Amino acid sequence: MAILARLLRKQNLDALFLRTVRLLGPGWRVCVAEEDRIVLPAGEGGLCPGPADSRVLAAPVRLDKIPVGRVMLLPPAGGGRDLPDHAQDVLDLVCTAVEEILTRENIRRILASETLQKYRELSLLHRATLSFNQSLRPRDVAAALLAEFRSGDIPAEGGVIFLRKAGTTEHVPQLSFGLAKKCGLERVAQSTLFWDVLKSGKPEIINDLSSDKRWHGEVPALTAMLIAPLVSSNQCVGVLALGACGPPRFDANHLQYVGTIASVAGIAMGNALNFESVQLLIKSLMQALATAIDARDPFTAGHSQRVARLAVALSKAVHEDRTYFPAVRFTENDMQEILYAGLLHDVGKIGIREQVLTKSTRLPREHLDIIGQRLALWSEVTGNPWAEDFEALARINASDGITRDDTALIGRIAKNEITAGGRVLPMLTDEEIQVLLIPRGNLTAEERREIERHPAESYRILQHIPFPENMRRLLTIIFQHHERLDGSGYPSGLRGGDILLQSRIIAIVDIYDAITMERHYKPALSRDRALAILAQEAAAGRIDADLARLFSEKNDEIEEDAMRMALGTEGEEYLTDPSTGESPGRDDTTSTRA
Repeated sequence: MAILARLLRKQNLDALFLRTVRLLGPGWRVCVAEEDRIVLPAGEGGLCPGPADSRVLAAPVRLDKIPVGRVMLLPPAGGGRDLPDHAQDVLDLVCTAVEEILTRENIRRILASETLQKYRELSLLHRATLSFNQSLRPRDVAAALLAEFRSGDIPAEGGVIFLRKAGTTEHVPQLSFGLAKKCGLERVAQSTLFWDVLKSGKPEIINDLSSDKRWHGEVPALTAMLIAPLVSSNQCVGVLALGACGPPRFDANHLQYVGTIASVAGIAMGNALNFESVQLLIKSLMQALATAIDARDPFTAGHSQRVARLAVALSKAVHEDRTYFPAVRFTENDMQEILYAGLLHDVGKIGIREQVLTKSTRLPREHLDIIGQRLALWSEVTGNPWAEDFEALARINASDGITRDDTALIGRIAKNEITAGGRVLPMLTDEEIQVLLIPRGNLTAEERREIERHPAESYRILQHIPFPENMRRLLTIIFQHHERLDGSGYPSGLRGGDILLQSRIIAIVDIYDAITMERHYKPALSRDRALAILAQEAAAGRIDADLARLFSEKNDEIEEDAMRMALGTEGEEYLTDPSTGESPGRDDTTSTRA
């Protein structure tokens, strides 16, 4: 396998080769060979020099301690037999550098491969979810089951549904009705009777609990009980317990009715539990995919997770707000859609070059060092000092913005020239001047266009996943998260009402997290500073002003809510109806504002 040819790129080695030749002197050449052929520089071509040429220095290149090729230093043609004293040291240094480049590129490719594999797994799992007839949750099944016994057709004064805790034999009460809470019906699970019925897998009536040897008064007020296991695929997934505290008694008809309902509910509950476990796995894979994307850059580690949690927390604040968004209500499906949009909003960055994605300065450090060498040479010729100018250039190179004084300094340095060998060399090339004079940030126009491709790239990648109907807006939310209300955003330059409210939510928390977290090109700023910047953006008409105000006013609550999700203390329900304090129903319709 041509490992070196696959992993090494010309642009990664040009600067290294150039500096190596400078260390050895004119006429020297550097090349990387695999087996008996030269891989780089590509122009060398042909076979490697034979072993008879004793003046050629060569050393093995290893990847994971396994030799995969060698670096060769080729002396000038017609030179003497003696080699520079430091030639071996230079060779060792070049080998170390090439091995480091190989290791980084190999890790990057492994990460990309793992990310692609996770994406394929995610796609397959979503197709699996579409095979279910309907999207059910265990609590919905439990609520529907208990509703069957509220009419009074069954002489039960209370009831409770237990669900088996995954991976254990413990049964946890989920929902109840009637006198169940008042009399402590959940303590039924502590009785021998409960476990005996559980093992048998068959429903049972006990009309005189006091005379049953399996009952030891776990619920003192209870006189009679009907217990029915909820069975799915020959496994007990839960238990229904109906109790009476007075004269009414259960009969065979009640047992048959409850048994039939319980058998149907058991199948539905099993499907719901299976679906829930698949959903959990999908969510975990999405989180893993987001983590893999963020891992390309240590400064953005956790960014997608934080954006997802903050977006859900802000959406909950919108849902509960009566001042700025009185007509907006989100469903549980909407919240899950926003969560996944936050997790996957930057997935398109997998297609962005790493040197652009992690760029921390205007010019690479090695490029700036070359400018420093020009300044030092110019100083030798003219006698003028250069160190202070170089320090100023290094500061400008690492800065996020540029001042008039910086512009003047660059112009003054650029006027200087070096004359060598009859050639006049500028102190700064036109391209270097253009990069150093970037008004904001460190990306060139071309690099910025590449970064701005990532929302469209996210759409391109994710469109192959058959997301369920209740997430029909997911791709649009992701595609629009860098659009701005005044049309200054990307990739489509959308304006105002063409941008979904959910996309505006992602936009605000994305900006907020980027500001409050350290990046290559800037330190982390305070929450107050981030909120001030959001207010400025809103005043300029770029982001939703009402959302920005709500986010600022509720910032403490939103941060705390996001932290609860991060710590895993947030329950399954995202929303609470502010008027009733209960979770809303599964209505898939949502009021959104243009």
